[in-house]
Order: sequence, then C-alpha cells, then structure tokens
Amino acid sequence: QVQLVESGGGLVQAGGSLTLSCAASGRTFRSYSMGWFRQAPGKEREFVAAISWSNGITYYADSAKGRFTISRDNAKNTVYLQMNSLKPEDTAVYYCTADSIWAAGPGYMGDYWGQGTQVTVSS
Repeated sequence: QVQLVESGGGLVQAGGSLTLSCAASGRTFRSYSMGWFRQAPGKEREFVAAISWSNGITYYADSAKGRFTISRDNAKNTVYLQMNSLKPEDTAVYYCTADSIWAAGPGYMGDYWGQGTQVTVSS
C-alpha cells in the first residue's frame, strides 16, 4: 500500500513555472514507478509524465515534452514535476500516482493515486 500526498499547486501566469511535489508513504517507495496525470474541467484525465523505479527512465506526453521534468528522490520518498513555460491549457488538477509494473514507454497506468493538486495558469 502506498499513500500519496501532492503539494505545490497554485495560480501562475502564462510563461511561469511551478514545481509539484508528491510525498509517498511506505518503505517500498523505491520499488514503484511514479507518474503524474492531470484532469482539466470537462475533459478526460490524461497522462503527463512517468519515471521508472529501477533506473530513472522517464516518459512524457507530447504536451509535456520540453517543458516539464519529472524526477524522484528515493531518500525522501518524493517525486517532483517541474513545469516551465506554463500555458493556460495546462490548467488542471494534477494527480500523483504510483505503479508497480511500468518500466518504460507508453502504458503507464498508476495503481495508487493521490488526492490531486490544482494548477491554474492565467493568460
């Protein structure tokens, strides 16, 4: 069982930056790949980025490539999402997830989910 708590959301102007953090409970954090999803009002939830548990392989949605960076600190049981050059269309609730199977490439699903943190980008 993994419990996830996100933080770092807020209001930012277009072109600005935010860093989301996700603190995970449990001694097996380093055994889980971690990822972020987001859901905008009236839209389906979509994958943003993931990082593997074993060697730090990362994978990004096209919308995140070149602007977002996912990283993890296993000593702190924390995963981060650095978001730069934010756009109004990045406005969404961002969810931290943990996955026990994913290793690389598409197909990241997430077995455990946090409660989400709101990111609002004003134009």
